[in-house]
Amino acid sequence: MMTAEGVKGLRTVVLDCPEPRELAEFYRGLLGGEILEEESDRTWVALLDPQGRRLAFQLAPEYQPPTFPDPRASQQIHLDILVRDVEVAEPAVLALGAKFVQAAENFRVYTDPVGHTFCLVWLEE
Repeated sequence: MMTAEGVKGLRTVVLDCPEPRELAEFYRGLLGGEILEEESDRTWVALLDPQGRRLAFQLAPEYQPPTFPDPRASQQIHLDILVRDVEVAEPAVLALGAKFVQAAENFRVYTDPVGHTFCLVWLEE
């Protein structure tokens, strides 16, 4: 399927947060990559992961974290992070500041330091 006329594709996934630099450092520790200093300032920090995908973190002074799985203040988006071995990845993610939420058959749910939900997922081989 082609994109809509005139559209090239998705450029960046942006997460609101109270401290853009701190959250960018968390995701850089999780995913690797580099912070794009030429695109970053006090209110916006961009991260380019090793596969060339862009995440950005935007200052939202009134940010309130979503609650999961409470539907009254539920998440609007979450990230699925593919891992080779969840038993190796989980301690590293927790050491970066993530919090464990719950486990399922082939994924585990966490929150980042400001409350955004993400999952470590793995494929059965």
